Amino acid sequence: MRFRKFYENTFIDEDLLIEGVYDPSIFKAIFLAGGPGSGKSFVARKTTIGFGFKMINSDLPFEAGLEKAGISKKMSDEDSPETVAKRDTVRAHAKDITKKRMDVFLKGKLGLVIDGTGKDYNKISRQKQKLEKIGYDTYMIFVNTTLDVAKQRNAKRARSVPENIVVDGWNQVQSNIGKFQTLFGTNRFKIVDNSVYSDDKQIFIEVWKEIKKFSKKDISNPLGKKWISMALMKKKLGV
Repeated sequence: MRFRKFYENTFIDEDLLIEGVYDPSIFKAIFLAGGPGSGKSFVARKTTIGFGFKMINSDLPFEAGLEKAGISKKMSDEDSPETVAKRDTVRAHAKDITKKRMDVFLKGKLGLVIDGTGKDYNKISRQKQKLEKIGYDTYMIFVNTTLDVAKQRNAKRARSVPENIVVDGWNQVQSNIGKFQTLFGTNRFKIVDNSVYSDDKQIFIEVWKEIKKFSKKDISNPLGKKWISMALMKKKLGV
């Protein structure tokens, strides 16, 4: 009997997820880090496409929830307590949706791109440890910008935050660069200077090559290798 999982208004056949054993990104997780206005999503679109990665980003359901609730995407210091409370409720629901989505993908051991700010080093460290305990290899792309560029881009975004939040976030993220490099190791940590959008896409080509190499590289995590070996054996036996 085929079991179906429901999330985000979509039914997912779990036996189809298990087919991910042939996916080059199986048991691979890429963390994206960078402050507001860094352009992480832009970099992701340019560098992770075509490798079977599933995007984990609570921003999408959060923005959809704001629209549905009739709440402005532009956060302001002058927002009423009622608006703040409603926005927090929408955010909590978006995080719940994202967690359920990630749980489904983890069940199939599919490749993940986890989009976050990188402000909370301990949170990412815990996530990395959790993924590695179930067999994943991990990698980080750190999208960097100058503070001035971060402010300019935030002001132009459809969903912006007050400038003081941008400054605090930028400083926190910057303070974690060295920690992340130590946590992931130099071979699995890539900094992208995204301060200027240019017609010259060489930096994206370089990152794309790194992601491609990481995606296609044999799993190094013993737990992941064991799972793949057993899954292939079951397929061969028709189990």
